[in-house]
Amino acid sequence: MLFSRLSKSSSIFTFSLLLILSACSTNKYAATEKIYKDKAKDFSKIISTTPPLGQLYDSLEATNQTWVGSVNFGIRKPNFVVIHHTAQDSLAQTIKTFFSIKAGTSAHYVISRDGKVVHMVNDYLRANHAGISKWGKDTDLNSSSIGIELDNNGTTDPWPDAQVNSLLKLLATLKKTYNIPTANFIGHSDIAPRRKNDPKNFPWKKLADKGFGYWYDDVLKNPPVDFNTEMALKYIGYDTSNLPAAITAFKIHFIQSDITAALTPVDILVLYNVYTKY
Repeated sequence: MLFSRLSKSSSIFTFSLLLILSACSTNKYAATEKIYKDKAKDFSKIISTTPPLGQLYDSLEATNQTWVGSVNFGIRKPNFVVIHHTAQDSLAQTIKTFFSIKAGTSAHYVISRDGKVVHMVNDYLRANHAGISKWGKDTDLNSSSIGIELDNNGTTDPWPDAQVNSLLKLLATLKKTYNIPTANFIGHSDIAPRRKNDPKNFPWKKLADKGFGYWYDDVLKNPPVDFNTEMALKYIGYDTSNLPAAITAFKIHFIQSDITAALTPVDILVLYNVYTKY
């Protein structure tokens, strides 16, 4: 009987061990997930340290400063969603890029052509997706936004329904969870004029129809005689320090068929219509 029990226990142990080894062997991202967890632990140590590291005032006497923790505080709340195209050839290639410390880039989510959604950075953490950018008065979009990369080479790739549908479902969750304003669903080209053009030829109207960003109406009214196009672009959020670049960025988003750095009469009608929604 004892032998039978030992044999049974041994079998259970062996089976459990095989399950663990099998899980480890099938998780090809185990090594990078460990790095993620280690970095998260380091950040948690920094946050929980009291007094906070590096937050003592050198100009004050040590005896004239102290730390008293308030009960009223929170963590990062994303206020924007920035949409990109990967300009790469596959989901696997993009994930590999986001594993590269040398590349230094990342995003919170990557959505493949077949609609698979890969979550890569906790929404409450800062991902490196926006780079040097500006929208309105915000000059650090990495800190205030969620970055979504869409698997698309940026040239010949279409936007498959499966991918767009997954994006719409994800955006609905993000908008509800973080109370993100309709106006704050924007593209990489919007926040980085001249430097970026993604997502290119993107179906922004489909997003706007669901409440993620704005689009112009079917009927366009003439703007007033004194309508200032530069001020309108700036009011929407574009950085107009380089006006031709700002115009191009606006047209990448709203016109698409012509992205030259000059506003045509039709472009001005569209700009005025969009401007009135902000």
